[in-house]
Amino acid sequence: MSGGGGGNPLPTLIFMGAIFLVMYFFMIRPQQKKAKEQREFQDNVQKGDKVVTNGGIHGKIAQIEDNTLLLEVDKNTKMRIEKSMLSHELTKGMRDRQSNDKKDKDNDKDKPEEGKKLKNEVQDSQSEENT
Repeated sequence: MSGGGGGNPLPTLIFMGAIFLVMYFFMIRPQQKKAKEQREFQDNVQKGDKVVTNGGIHGKIAQIEDNTLLLEVDKNTKMRIEKSMLSHELTKGMRDRQSNDKKDKDNDKDKPEEGKKLKNEVQDSQSEENT
């Protein structure tokens, strides 16, 4: 009376397939997307961009060649590095913040009445506290 397992293998195969799909969407695909974005960043850097290398060196791109960059890290101090050693761009973050600030200012200009109402409410509440 041995209890041999001669059951249906279909549920096990479905479960294994589901695990593979979950691993793909949560681990493999995001890594591929991040690697693609990093390659695009490295291919699209321009002269004058401020960048950080994988080693943590901050600098400004002075010259671009095929696979190398001349990075100005200080006055009269330049380093030649491989494009693949770039970690991220500092000027892009600054551009994003500036564009977000500009959008916020534009939104404030579009809604002057709300600002006036809020200002009047604050002034009214302050005058009530003073009396």
